[in-house]
Amino acid sequence: MKSLLLGNAAIARGAWEAGVCLASSYPGTPSTEITANIAKYDEIYTEWASNEKVAMEVAFGASLAGRRSFTGMKHVGLNVAADALFTISYTGVNAGLVCAVADEPGMHSSQNEQDSRHYARAAKVPMLEPADSQECLNFTKYGYALSEEYDTPVLIRTSTRIAHSQSIVTMSERMNPPFFQYEKNPQKYVMMPAYARERHPIVEQRILDLIKLAEDTFLNRVEMGDTKIGIITSGTCYQYVKEVFGGKASVLKLGMVYPLPSKLITSFAAKVDRLVVVEELEPFIEEHCKKLGLKVSGKDIFPICGELSQNIIADKLGVSYNDGMKIGEEIPGRPPVMCAGCSHRGLFYVLGKIKAVVLGDIGCYTLGAAPPLSAMDTTICMGSSISSLHGYVRAGGKNAVCVIGDSTFAHMGINGLINIGYNRSDCTVIIADNSTTGMTGHQENPTTGVNIKGEPCGKMDIEAVCRASGIGRVRVVDTYDLEETERVIREEMSIPEPSVIIARRPCVLLKTTKAQPPVCVDADKCIGCKMCMKIGCPAISKKESKVIINGAVCSGCGVCAQLCKFGAIGRDISQT
Repeated sequence: MKSLLLGNAAIARGAWEAGVCLASSYPGTPSTEITANIAKYDEIYTEWASNEKVAMEVAFGASLAGRRSFTGMKHVGLNVAADALFTISYTGVNAGLVCAVADEPGMHSSQNEQDSRHYARAAKVPMLEPADSQECLNFTKYGYALSEEYDTPVLIRTSTRIAHSQSIVTMSERMNPPFFQYEKNPQKYVMMPAYARERHPIVEQRILDLIKLAEDTFLNRVEMGDTKIGIITSGTCYQYVKEVFGGKASVLKLGMVYPLPSKLITSFAAKVDRLVVVEELEPFIEEHCKKLGLKVSGKDIFPICGELSQNIIADKLGVSYNDGMKIGEEIPGRPPVMCAGCSHRGLFYVLGKIKAVVLGDIGCYTLGAAPPLSAMDTTICMGSSISSLHGYVRAGGKNAVCVIGDSTFAHMGINGLINIGYNRSDCTVIIADNSTTGMTGHQENPTTGVNIKGEPCGKMDIEAVCRASGIGRVRVVDTYDLEETERVIREEMSIPEPSVIIARRPCVLLKTTKAQPPVCVDADKCIGCKMCMKIGCPAISKKESKVIINGAVCSGCGVCAQLCKFGAIGRDISQT
């Protein structure tokens, strides 16, 4: 059976066909749809975990119990999961364990541009990199066989373009893999120093064995063409190279990007006049080639930052290529903006008004840093806002708060709050609770009371968790009420003890959010002061000297009406 699948959906299909029993992940663009698609297969127990480290450990537990397991995350999520991954590399697995990690060259929705291939090398585990949806499926299935044969977790690396592009996939039936009965073996699974020292040589031998596999595996293949130039590449860059050159260049396509082969590469290099490595981000393959003593071009030609493209490759290699358009030419810019009626808008307007230093976090609310709100000072990583606020205050910083979302609070913020409660710093923590994981597409999280299948489940009580963390002052405000929000924030910032403000208002895009009639402007009362435009709502614009509100966009939140001192905005008047 054939179907047109996204790369993410193909990985999900590969996990199902491989007979996976359990999948645990944390949503993160561009990897989110993998687990969302796995959840459609009833044979696989699927969950959103509270964070990526937890998800990795859940997958390990399922592997230990003898069933194939899966976890997925974006590149920065692997940072969180790395603590578990590095030691699972030592213990090995029982049943197969595969982790898909999606890198994001170009940082379309990420705070850094790290290259996850370095994690494979550092953790000493194999990494496969598919170049289309069919390979996403095939490599995922093969990853389980590889995991069980070599007693190792396996990483599948994708990128934004592979994760979110579609191609034809041939699908198969679900396998019935063997059940691996767990047998007590503390020397293998208990990584205290005495046992861990015995496991390290096993890991080193495993890498040597995998290098032998890399020399002749079907994952790596040579496509000989014109020998004037030979290109070594992988993943999405392989697709770009083939579009630019067709069969006019010789190509070594690497599907296993760690460990890398040596004999295969040197043999390929000997057949071509010029050797070039085409890869995004770090010179990972290029450095391996140079260690082999090969004369090779790579980052001396191509940029180390951002995505590559057909046009960049053609231009840098002096090839005539025209696909009818140049990526990025004459395309109007569209800056990201909070939705009309976003529950976070009023909060950041107030924080900007009181001129607070705002330590921010990862989520939709990060847009509070952008003009015209301009009310966020830092964004580092999941949960960093709370810990950083504690350090800022302890170092003498004044007039500061932090803002973190409900999902992010459950992911990594709780530990920072426990630290504040324990060490009693004068911090005001604001939890922006919009009842969903908004930035990655409205996934459920531990605070929503609904699981990935849409079923009722355990719900974390944010107020109770805050109090249990040693915080005596916990307040709740509605961010649509600007006066109340400002009053409570000022009060809590003025009191010299730890406090939490839960800024609670469901995301306006949730199906459960009750729609309100749009507001409109009385042109006779509007003086064109543009005070209402200070919140940066996309429904508000100016025509000639008057403000107008697009009723098709407006969600009726009424925040702008609270800013108008002339009563020009309301629900019961006609827009002119």
